[in-house]
Amino acid sequence: MPEQKESSVLFSLKELMNLEEDRIKQEEDERKRQADAAIRAQQDRERQAREEEEARLNAEENRRRAEVQRTREEQARLEAIRQAEIEKARLDAENAARAEQMRQQHEHERKITALTQDKHKKRLTMGISITGIVLFVVAVGGGLYIKHQSDEQAAADAQHAAELAQQKQAMDKLMAQLNEQTASVQSLSAAVQNAKDDAQRAAAVAQLAEAQRQADATRGALNRAQSRGGGGGGGGGGSPTPRKTCNCQPGDPLCSCIP
Repeated sequence: MPEQKESSVLFSLKELMNLEEDRIKQEEDERKRQADAAIRAQQDRERQAREEEEARLNAEENRRRAEVQRTREEQARLEAIRQAEIEKARLDAENAARAEQMRQQHEHERKITALTQDKHKKRLTMGISITGIVLFVVAVGGGLYIKHQSDEQAAADAQHAAELAQQKQAMDKLMAQLNEQTASVQSLSAAVQNAKDDAQRAAAVAQLAEAQRQADATRGALNRAQSRGGGGGGGGGGSPTPRKTCNCQPGDPLCSCIP
């Protein structure tokens, strides 16, 4: 009996020890599980923080690039507007100067024509007076001389008037063409400003450059026609066309009287 009780006690002790070992193992497993879970949680938090930081940096970089692109586009648009306004102001000033120059030239030609006609009248009056005296000496010779002088003067006046009319017609045609081209340049300048994308803007800029080239060519032709007209104003025998007084500042790019 004592041996049986001792065996029973030993068995109970062994069971208790096994239970204790199981409890200790479970506690260690639980602590290990919790430690692993804490490590995984920390790793997840660190990974999430890295991903959030990377996302924030990417968003910031995208925002910065978009802002740079927007700034460049805005600067390009403002520069196009500024260039178009400068070109419009230049064309307006040139057209105003051309119109004033043509007005002054036409006024000068009118005065030259009136002066030529006045000289012609004076010559006729003087010729008649001289003829009255000469008739007492030689009536036939004086009459023929007066007729010859009158015919030459009339022919010169008619030739001068024809040259002036032809010159005015050519300059009027060039001025009308220049006005049309100026309107086209202004329209294309507005198209550059209102372009919806880079392709439309590039096409409008190319068309604007071509229109400006054509306008410059027409202005060159107008200048040459005016130069020829200035040199031929005295074709009727009068005084040469005087040079217009230039009141522009030296170096003014919009002045038409500076060579």
